[in-house]
Amino acid sequence: MKKIAIIGSGSWGCALAIHLAKIGHMVKIWSFSKEEADLINNERKCKFLQNVVMPEGITCYNNYEDAIDGTDIILHVTPSKFTRDTVKQYKQYVKNQPIIICSKGFEKETLLPLDEVIRQEMPNVKIGTLSGPSHAEEVSIGIPTLMVVASKDDEILYDIQNSFMSPEFRIYTSHDIKGVEIGAAFKNIIAFCAGVAAGIGLGDNSFAALITRGLGEISRLGIALGGERDTFYGLSGLGDLIVTCLSEHSRNRRAGKLIGKGKTVEEAKKEVGMVIESIDNIDAAYELAKIHNIEMPIVNGVYDILYNNLDPKEAVTMLMTREKKFE
Repeated sequence: MKKIAIIGSGSWGCALAIHLAKIGHMVKIWSFSKEEADLINNERKCKFLQNVVMPEGITCYNNYEDAIDGTDIILHVTPSKFTRDTVKQYKQYVKNQPIIICSKGFEKETLLPLDEVIRQEMPNVKIGTLSGPSHAEEVSIGIPTLMVVASKDDEILYDIQNSFMSPEFRIYTSHDIKGVEIGAAFKNIIAFCAGVAAGIGLGDNSFAALITRGLGEISRLGIALGGERDTFYGLSGLGDLIVTCLSEHSRNRRAGKLIGKGKTVEEAKKEVGMVIESIDNIDAAYELAKIHNIEMPIVNGVYDILYNNLDPKEAVTMLMTREKKFE
């Protein structure tokens, strides 16, 4: 049995807590919200996962010290835009526990992946990242799920693999932490585009093309940023891209669909009701593509939809009538 701290009480943090408690670990969740902590502790419910019961072995705190003290592993599960500020607040309580990043995104201001953000705040910390095609709604009810944990530290890889695996939750290992993080962060952008495509009434042919060409864009940029090509065709790349583009569980797809139907960004955020990582990371992908001179026409198109008032149907026309290419 491990003692595991989970920093973040959203749907994914709670889904991981449910899985880990069911297989015998003691889980301590940190939440910024007293309302959410009380709901977990008193009613055994998660605000974002309807009709799911939180098992025994899970306690939620509003205090970082209480959540982290005495634990073996820390799972960081807050939205990417809050990562640095959150780490600043809890780093004083971290002893020698590894931090496993379960969030997906880049820091907008610095264009850094989350492992580098955390290393800037805690230079000596041991870090891994956990990712893959894994909707919280399905993990929380035990639907079979495959993920990958990446780290440069083999001890972290095998500890997480051995501690987290169950007949419903299979974990592979990788040393390519950059590739896993990049695939996880930027697939949300393509999923947002898939939602826009659904919102304007495009069909299966269009979705297949979007996923294929979108993966090409992600892998080109990912390799330029230090990721390994094969990683983008694995669970955290292609796998996560497929599930996020095609499922109504995806908040990024839902947000894009609302934009495609004419809603504003603020209206879409309000209706989805949770952080939409794709909107927060489109800026980062757009800027990194320019810095590294990587051609990313899909990213450019969605950037223009969000920030330059480009009509989504016009964006499709622009993509379809681009200069002829050799695949």
